[in-house]
Amino acid sequence: MKSTPSKFGKTPHQPSLWTRADALKVHADDPTTTQPLVSANFPVLSDEVFIWDTMPLRDIDGNITSVDGWSVIFTLTADRHPNDPQYLDQNGNYDVIRDWNDRHGRAKMYYWFSRTGKDWKLGGRVMAEGVSPTVREWAGTPILLNEQGEVDLYYTAVTPGATIVKVRGRVVTTEHGVSLVGFEKVKPLFEADGKMYQTEAQNAFWGFRDPWPFRDPKDGKLYMLFEGNVAGERGSHKVGKAEIGDVPPGYEDVGNSRFQTACVGIAVARDEDGDDWEMLPPLLTAVGVNDQTERPHFVFQDGKYYLFTISHTFTYADGVTGPDGVYGFVADSLFGPYVPLNGSGLVLGNPSSQPFQTYSHCVMPNGLVTSFIDSVPTDNTGTQIRIGGTEAPTVGIKIKGQQTFVVAEYDYGYIPPMLDVTLK
Repeated sequence: MKSTPSKFGKTPHQPSLWTRADALKVHADDPTTTQPLVSANFPVLSDEVFIWDTMPLRDIDGNITSVDGWSVIFTLTADRHPNDPQYLDQNGNYDVIRDWNDRHGRAKMYYWFSRTGKDWKLGGRVMAEGVSPTVREWAGTPILLNEQGEVDLYYTAVTPGATIVKVRGRVVTTEHGVSLVGFEKVKPLFEADGKMYQTEAQNAFWGFRDPWPFRDPKDGKLYMLFEGNVAGERGSHKVGKAEIGDVPPGYEDVGNSRFQTACVGIAVARDEDGDDWEMLPPLLTAVGVNDQTERPHFVFQDGKYYLFTISHTFTYADGVTGPDGVYGFVADSLFGPYVPLNGSGLVLGNPSSQPFQTYSHCVMPNGLVTSFIDSVPTDNTGTQIRIGGTEAPTVGIKIKGQQTFVVAEYDYGYIPPMLDVTLK
């Protein structure tokens, strides 16, 4: 895609490409890039709610932050319905799989707190019913702003449409726990424009979500990452030589891969409060490779920009594939060029024996990776599964140049703070 000049004065950039040749290097079950098996005997945070995408409280630089010694996480959450006739099978038993699969339509933002960085206690809804302008509250990022405990929660307001929004509130602590106050006025920020980022009118299966604001460690400006799809009518995109990359003979046929148009979007703030934003051309596109680059986020290390995003097996294009998990890219500057980590982009994927065990990975600056449990087989055939809806074991990875390595496994939902802020 062509870059467009920014009214804000940023130098136009060309998006980096995740190519089909890169994706051909993706291999499941490499022990250096595969999440350890999750036991079917996993503990559950709550029998009353499902949780999935987990958003640790952090500062604008990405550091996981506790407040007065209390760690706080935000999660996409939905009630479990074990007694609802809608989710009972013909024998009157709870159909947890159907309940789990329906969760997205009733997703709300909840918070949890802990003294230990695990053993999470449910705090409740972040926003009261009716505060959010749309039916669904989808993933984003909570940012601790100052020592007064003010928090900006950036998230995705969905149905109708999809809008990046923010809401400001405050963390209040006692010796017994944490409460959130405020979070009463949601401010819309921006939507897909149809010129750089695909709209619902262009593609009913479009994605536009998952805001992740950050301050560039080099230029000091406030930016935001988000998931998008490259603008244009569905099916109109071209998968040319650049998108294919250096493939061996016999791999030139791209099939119907023109329908896969994922990208990692970026916007720049016109103000210091993050209330006024301008979208810029994508940092990375995956046309002809994949249709989802969800929850993009950075780790800044050794002067480099490590860009991480999550994706699914089912969103890959014809002729390429990879496991559900987290994928990564690295550049020496914010606007690239980015190259795939490990040659392929795969950083941490599910094992082929348990392909849906975890998802929605978040790589933290300390090398720890959190995710949620989706479903785990309970027999050798894989036909019987146990639904998760809870925190997965945290995994430790080492980032070294253009490579990553799985080096450790920790407790379920272990999200320790990197710094503690004492409220004034």
